[in-house]
Amino acid sequence: LHWSWFIIFVLVTWILGASYFPTQYPAWSRTTYWVVGAATSILFFASVLAHELAHSRVAQAAGMKVKSITLFIFGGVSQIGEEPGRPGVEFRMAIAGPLTSLILGGIFWGIFFATRQSVEPLSGLAFWLGYINIALAVFNMIPGFPLDGGRVLRSILWWRSGNVRSATRTA
Repeated sequence: LHWSWFIIFVLVTWILGASYFPTQYPAWSRTTYWVVGAATSILFFASVLAHELAHSRVAQAAGMKVKSITLFIFGGVSQIGEEPGRPGVEFRMAIAGPLTSLILGGIFWGIFFATRQSVEPLSGLAFWLGYINIALAVFNMIPGFPLDGGRVLRSILWWRSGNVRSATRTA
């Protein structure tokens, strides 16, 4: 964890506990707002970690060394020891994170729909996490390098042209 992670953790918890949950669920107690806000913030960063772990596991499966994963104010980053040697590896590595975020978003929304009539704090937490994970996947698929979408684009251009440098410049 980079020190800046703590700033964003406090900020996300504050926004959820002081604004989002009170607006969406006015009948909850003040304590519930803050407990659910903190739990949601922790699970949000667990989701970012899962996204980065997906990139790292695909890299490791391709024989690449992963040096570290760092969570910081803008999200997370996997420090992989080398660039992929083939466009297919690049594609699989790049798409793994957004796919993980989409799956997590679907799981959280499934929890929301299963609990929305019975356990409102859990359903509120799950709705926000479903939304934010899907938003994270969509944002990361913007086709600009070095975002995941830019890496997907680069892998496709690299596959078509056979030239990683040209593909990188275009992406």
